[in-house]
Amino acid sequence: MTRAVIFDVDGVLVHGYHARPDLHESFDDKLRALGINAERFQREFIHDIFMKRVLIGEVPMIEALDRRLKAFGYKGSTMAVHDLWMSHDCFPNSPMIDTVRKLKAHPDVKLYLATNQDHSRAQFLWQSLGLRDLFEDMFYSARFGRTKAHKKFYEMAEAHMPVSDLPPIFFDDTPKVVDAARKHGWDAVLFGTLDDCTTHPWIAERLGTTQ
Repeated sequence: MTRAVIFDVDGVLVHGYHARPDLHESFDDKLRALGINAERFQREFIHDIFMKRVLIGEVPMIEALDRRLKAFGYKGSTMAVHDLWMSHDCFPNSPMIDTVRKLKAHPDVKLYLATNQDHSRAQFLWQSLGLRDLFEDMFYSARFGRTKAHKKFYEMAEAHMPVSDLPPIFFDDTPKVVDAARKHGWDAVLFGTLDDCTTHPWIAERLGTTQ
């Protein structure tokens, strides 16, 4: 019987994301180099417009940037800021990607992504990082119109997966997301390191690492 194994992207399959507080300094420096008021950008764009509207697909990222960048002191190309948004600290977690490749070789494993992303970054991750070569589908917040904090997200994801008697296994690095997935009946694991994935009994059996 096939079983869905689902991964978050940022913090699990990809290192770094500019919305993380511990990466603000690096991202803010790059914003300032473009002439953007970084503090206002974080406060008025990321934590307001992006989180409340772009992330759930109500407003396209480019349109949102077009509307607001001048207010932050920027006089350049919107596309330059968008490119920075796509690529900043976006480095694949190679050991995790290798593990995914090994799982993909098993016929009883179906691989999926579940992530909070706007449309443009979802496409960047899917195509430019090559995730489309490993995964069956990507379930993301702008596509579903709600984030992973909401029950409906999991219902919509399940509608795109084969029916199975086994609950999906889900690896995510955010506690509230893991809690939401567990409440929906998923076998959700709080991800911190590679071992959190490879020591899961069902996963370990397929990787040949069962003790």
